[in-house]
Amino acid sequence: MAEILLTTINTRYAHASLGLRCLHANLGALARRAAIVEFVSGARTETMLERLLAERPRVVAIGVYIWNVLEATRLVAQMRRVAPQVRIVLGGPEVSHETDEQRICSLADHVVTGPGEASFARLAAQLLDGSPPCARVIAGKECDPATLELPYPLYSDRDIAQRHLFVEASRGCPFRCEFCLSALDRGARPFPLERVLEQLRALHARGARRFRFVDRTFNLKTGTSLAILEFFQGCLRAAPHDPVFAHFELIPDRLPAPLRSAIASFAPGTIQLEIGIQTWNPQVQALISRRQDNDAAEENLRWLRTSTGAHLHVDLIAGLPGEDLASFGAGFDRLVAIAPQEIQLGILKRLRGAPIARHTESHGLRFNPDPPYNVLATDAIAFEDMQRIARFSRYWEIFANSGRFPRALALLLGDAPFARFMQFCDWVWTNSDATHAFALRRQRELLAGWLGEQPGIADELSGVAPRVRRPASSATPPRQARHLA
Repeated sequence: MAEILLTTINTRYAHASLGLRCLHANLGALARRAAIVEFVSGARTETMLERLLAERPRVVAIGVYIWNVLEATRLVAQMRRVAPQVRIVLGGPEVSHETDEQRICSLADHVVTGPGEASFARLAAQLLDGSPPCARVIAGKECDPATLELPYPLYSDRDIAQRHLFVEASRGCPFRCEFCLSALDRGARPFPLERVLEQLRALHARGARRFRFVDRTFNLKTGTSLAILEFFQGCLRAAPHDPVFAHFELIPDRLPAPLRSAIASFAPGTIQLEIGIQTWNPQVQALISRRQDNDAAEENLRWLRTSTGAHLHVDLIAGLPGEDLASFGAGFDRLVAIAPQEIQLGILKRLRGAPIARHTESHGLRFNPDPPYNVLATDAIAFEDMQRIARFSRYWEIFANSGRFPRALALLLGDAPFARFMQFCDWVWTNSDATHAFALRRQRELLAGWLGEQPGIADELSGVAPRVRRPASSATPPRQARHLA
């Protein structure tokens, strides 16, 4: 039994919540009275509630994100009905802004906005002592990372064996890209490097082999990046037949020579680099306060692709204010020419609190009122074309990022990748009325139907290459691990 339960609903089982473990690690003397219970999206609400209440908790703290707010709202509503004595505390980026407008916040006893470690520990003590604060919404206290307890011992042996482990060497971001909640940060704040390395060594000694860094700007400080990369390279040298995998998010236009040398030393399949280009359009970049040297970013991407074994996962965002279909397509073509292993095409979302909302009227941004708050239309891209881009994104995952059809894809894209793949997407939609659940045989049939009898395609379609094993999707890592989540 646990008096304090820390819970959230993850997008998938492989995503263990770093935020919950950060909270638990910093509860002080209350840590022994707390436990973590995680769920996966799609679970039955009543089943989750039964599991939580079986622990007879006095306080249930729930991490709320854009991907789980609907399910979390149902969970809180049912808990309020059947267990009114339980104190419900919410936290996380989804409830850190616009709290008065959200049903889930009205159902809870308290909401911790922003960083949660110190503020939640104090609140939990007050609730257990029977002296809750009068304030329902409590502003989280920003803590110096050097003062926080690190959460990594709370990863269980099962986590280590079955899941990617989220870790961080820093918090915050020095940039102000308006589509991102990190635009609200007051710079990047590092954890003490030796403490991080000590914990990485301990995790590796316990058998951990899959690490995903949630740092927004892993290559911000070259010395720190090199020390962490050297740790992983040391693991590989010590046990070359027992490889590790590490995921990092890089700033695209900052890749000094020492960092290039370190990245180039890794064998294929050992590191993945997530690199956000988002848009190549300088006017759009200026509009959304994004600083990016496009020429340097392109040169770095080309070098990484041709001179290293790193798996490149590069992001573009459709629907940014001021960007029309032609501009987005030109950016896509520029990225295809670089040939990263994965191109993730995202649709702009209005994250609660993100400064992108200031462009809503001036650029005709029309957002979905419900999660995930995706933009439905702008003054530059009509609703119908935004829907086509959304289907484009899904079909790109199936036919391109899967790695199944390299020769067919090259023939399909030709010298006008965006225009030709969009034509293919329109045709697939017309002939299938679906964007999901295509069996491999159906994928092959669709490609064959579009490409017909063109030379060079017969071998590709008669025996589809096996799916290329690639690192698990990095589309939804916990971006704000410091929140109550």
